[in-house]
Amino acid sequence: MERPVIQPAATECVILNVRAEEEEGGLGKECRGGAERSINRAVSAEEKRAEERRQAATETRSPGSRGRAEDRSASFSSGVSMSKNVGAEEMEEIREAFSKVDIDKNGYISASELNSLFREVGCPLPGYQIRELLQKLDRDKDSKISLDEFTAIFQELKDDRMAQGFKKALNKKEGIVAIGGTSEISSEGTQHSISEQERFAFANYINTTLENDPDCKHVLPINPSTAALFKAVADGILLCKLINQSVPDTIDERTINKKKLTPFTTQENLNLALNSASAIGCQVVNIGAQDLKEGKPHLVLGLLWQIIKIGLFAMIEFSRNEALAALLEEGETLEELMKLSPEELLLRWANFHLKKAGLSISNFSGDIKDSKAYFYLLEQIAPDGSKEDVPRVEIDMTGLFEKDLSKRAECMLKQADRLGCRQFVTATDVVSGNAKLNMAFVATLFNKHPALTKPENQDWVLESETREERTFRNWMNSLGVSPRVHHIYGDLQDAIVILQLYEKIKVPVDWDHRVNHPPFKGVGGGHLKKVENCNYAVELGKKNAGFSLVGIAGQDLYDGNATLTLALVWQLMRRYTLNVLADLGHGHVAGDDLIISWVNKTLAEAGKSSSIKSFKDKAINTSIPVLELIDAIQPQSVNFDVVKRGNLSDEDKLSNAKYAVSMSRKIGAKVYALPEDLVEVNPKMVMTIFACLMGRGMKKA
Repeated sequence: MERPVIQPAATECVILNVRAEEEEGGLGKECRGGAERSINRAVSAEEKRAEERRQAATETRSPGSRGRAEDRSASFSSGVSMSKNVGAEEMEEIREAFSKVDIDKNGYISASELNSLFREVGCPLPGYQIRELLQKLDRDKDSKISLDEFTAIFQELKDDRMAQGFKKALNKKEGIVAIGGTSEISSEGTQHSISEQERFAFANYINTTLENDPDCKHVLPINPSTAALFKAVADGILLCKLINQSVPDTIDERTINKKKLTPFTTQENLNLALNSASAIGCQVVNIGAQDLKEGKPHLVLGLLWQIIKIGLFAMIEFSRNEALAALLEEGETLEELMKLSPEELLLRWANFHLKKAGLSISNFSGDIKDSKAYFYLLEQIAPDGSKEDVPRVEIDMTGLFEKDLSKRAECMLKQADRLGCRQFVTATDVVSGNAKLNMAFVATLFNKHPALTKPENQDWVLESETREERTFRNWMNSLGVSPRVHHIYGDLQDAIVILQLYEKIKVPVDWDHRVNHPPFKGVGGGHLKKVENCNYAVELGKKNAGFSLVGIAGQDLYDGNATLTLALVWQLMRRYTLNVLADLGHGHVAGDDLIISWVNKTLAEAGKSSSIKSFKDKAINTSIPVLELIDAIQPQSVNFDVVKRGNLSDEDKLSNAKYAVSMSRKIGAKVYALPEDLVEVNPKMVMTIFACLMGRGMKKA
């Protein structure tokens, strides 16, 4: 659904000093004792609240009851069990704070990261105190702090004077700009932190990537040292182009409004960009066209990073790059290797090459600050002249002897430039250990110089991800499930994501009593706990959601049975789509017959010649019924001069389908299906297209 257009109230943007001076750390000389006392109070209070919740649960719920855990479960879909007192704005502040501490972006805070935070805010603590604090914060005793645990403590500290200074110092880490303001949505005022380094890096990346695109000449080059980046996305053209760079052919160029833009045609471009971003797996739930038009920094940077990252990681995927099998370690199966996330594979790749130099790294932050790993990585992946038309590049290693880390990093980047890979990071980013930008830099190295060879004499058969699997995966990720789904079967085998999807379709999940939470410990990596979750997921589908799950057991989900897993996921996606119509139709649940009836009635009332008998109707493979429906919903939106008619070739049909899918997104329908689904008349995906268009039409009416 589109967000309402909000006329911005008067806003004040306050740019804070981005260098945190020690005396402004907010903790002073007594920070050690103050921190410990405040955290002790927070832990004690949290333990007391937890006991009260357990007692309340015992009094109000019978042992086997499902219960309602809406406050807790709704937040778990974002990876945290929030107190019901935590508002959306405050939760965003907590997430930003957590992200700053979680340097390696693995979703947890380790002892070294906690130590780094106190040191950076001018309050270094001895190792034993860091360990003590970690033990007090770590409620589930897994030696790391989750976002859930961080939220509980952060909430308790919010009125504490020491904590105010702590949070102030947190917001003043070098390179962070705090932007405050008010709007009609948030009358109390909000503060969001943006990274100047990210703004600089993304602007430079876009300048390089789109420099030859004539449609972007009006905004390029972007000055990376100013806020020009946030204005450059305002008309939607640059975003559409960037999406196509990351996932080619996502957007049909014929649907982008490029000349003589008006507020309406700009809105269309932004709709197209946002719905297309969602279709490739970006989470855009809290971003509206108006936000981009106004160039809201934290939202723009967040969206840009998602789009860029998808493109950077595209080749770190086995079906597209079989040479990744070279990263297998002794005793490891290919199946186990394929379960690694792109971030984990990237780290594995770096260590694969560094091993030859006797080095290894465990992250893209602290371990690369001295540039040594980078120098040796560049030396290992540089072309050796063995390939035809690829000249040898000899990496100059003398920069390693430079004592000044910034100068050493600059020497390293000059060598990376010789490989065509000076991208995303400056010397400062390397020395400061900016995890996000350094990961992007390493991904650039991988994409241009992987230096991997597929192992010979192996009988592996690497199956590509099907279109249907990709559509389902992108749909899940666009809803913000946590953790992100990279491999649909492996990442669903603990059912945590599936249970979050149940909440998206308004089926309550009892997170407190029926769900086993990660990390899963025990024999086989918590095999039994995961199967219990899968059994619960099947039970919810049958008893609460009313799904047809005949012959499907929890073990099938755990085993990654493709047919049975997709059968459940499809019913989740179908219900999600139909719920949108139910919300617009005052609670009346729509079915196939109702959608088909609405489609034909709308076409007839608009004087169109098309009609459909079912979602298997062969007429759909021309995409003309879809295009005429779009034009009926938004008159004169379709340029029929570019639509192929008559005796169509497969190429003509695909051309029409690409235009139809992009036009659907352009008028505001959140379509996840692909053009090929129309050409092949895949009834499941065809249904979602017509249902989304029906939702758009009902909303407009």
